[in-house]
Amino acid sequence: MTLGEIAAITDGTLVNADPTTVVSGPVEYDSRKITADGLFVAFAGEKVDGHEFVGASPYLGTRDIGKPGIVVTDQLAALAALARASVTRLTGLTVVGLTGSSGKTTTKDYIGQLLSRLGPTIAPAGSLNNELGFPYTVLKATAETRYLVLEMGARGVGHIKYLTEVAPPRIGLVLNVGVAHVGEFGSVERTAVAKGELVEALPADGVAVLNADDPLVAGMASRTSARVVFFGETESASVRATDVELDERGRASYLLNGHPVRLAVAGRHQVSNTLGAAAVALELGMPLSEVAAALGEVGIVSGRRMDVFDRPDGVTVIDDSYNANPSSTAAALRALATIGAGRRTIAVLGYMAELGSHERDGHMEIGRLAAELGVDRVIAVSPADPILEGYGGGELAPDQAAAIAMLRDLEKGDVVLVKGSRYRTWDVVDSLRPEGVRP
Repeated sequence: MTLGEIAAITDGTLVNADPTTVVSGPVEYDSRKITADGLFVAFAGEKVDGHEFVGASPYLGTRDIGKPGIVVTDQLAALAALARASVTRLTGLTVVGLTGSSGKTTTKDYIGQLLSRLGPTIAPAGSLNNELGFPYTVLKATAETRYLVLEMGARGVGHIKYLTEVAPPRIGLVLNVGVAHVGEFGSVERTAVAKGELVEALPADGVAVLNADDPLVAGMASRTSARVVFFGETESASVRATDVELDERGRASYLLNGHPVRLAVAGRHQVSNTLGAAAVALELGMPLSEVAAALGEVGIVSGRRMDVFDRPDGVTVIDDSYNANPSSTAAALRALATIGAGRRTIAVLGYMAELGSHERDGHMEIGRLAAELGVDRVIAVSPADPILEGYGGGELAPDQAAAIAMLRDLEKGDVVLVKGSRYRTWDVVDSLRPEGVRP
């Protein structure tokens, strides 16, 4: 697009620039990544003002700094408008949207790996699922891109609807509905209302891919005019896993509609995640036998999500420290129990945020589950104290440094899980990493 076109799309004012100048490079808000032919979005943060880092490329900002650019009142709204205009022009593109209370990023990574076998695919690593990351991802698509896989996050009703208006999906996948972010939504039922906005946005010739094993998700079938495809382990699922088994590393094998699948990623919950990804790939034309084989090759793309590694001293570490909610923490604990069968198991568990009135009960439930699974040692990093009450003992670490100190007595054969809600719990797991093993 030209700067003139971009100014018109974003309802901005062109300053110090030729309107016929073409922007053919990337749109970036990190000045370290921008190229001269791109567009730099200059955000003014609390500590750093992006306007001070404008270089050779034109910028999109909120004030005239005497350099070529476009001045707007709201950069997020401008990015959304620009992303919508861009995706509308890409007529050969299929947009896949997905949401859920847990597993979104991992499943997005799996879908990206599968669809890349069918054609050029955009599904960048990480959780770029909000008002900034979403349009930023959309603007990565080019005329050559065939599949754009978009993760959709929400902390309230209307958020997903907004994202679907930025990049209307043709295929929408809903993984699950749980208590993650229930503090913002108010209830699990309210969460389901918000997540279902994805299937409501689908066109009549689109496809809603729904988890048959989750009643709140399966119930979304009545909220869409699109064709519905169910995945899961129940008999009603058309994309179904049967004969599920776990190996000593917690990796599942199962039959996908009769075709053998052997996953390379750990965790029983990966069965559901890979089934959702499989359903999307099947809808886009990948043969069933190829999907089953490809699922055995998908791996972890976004860091700190069920990353299992062995240290030279014989200690096994499970890094699932990126984020945490009761559902994902329960899944991680079950993986710990499987991988650590016959060995000493240790769980370092951080605070689970955004649970609202469910906060205390949610933490206690995790402690009880750890006790039921026979986890040998639980370290709760404050303010996750109620976990210990549910566990019936354990150790409280006032901060990450204390938790690191508590792990100095690890022995050969120990299996350690580190899980928490972005309160730098990953500092603990990084202290356990051998040199050269990065997240």
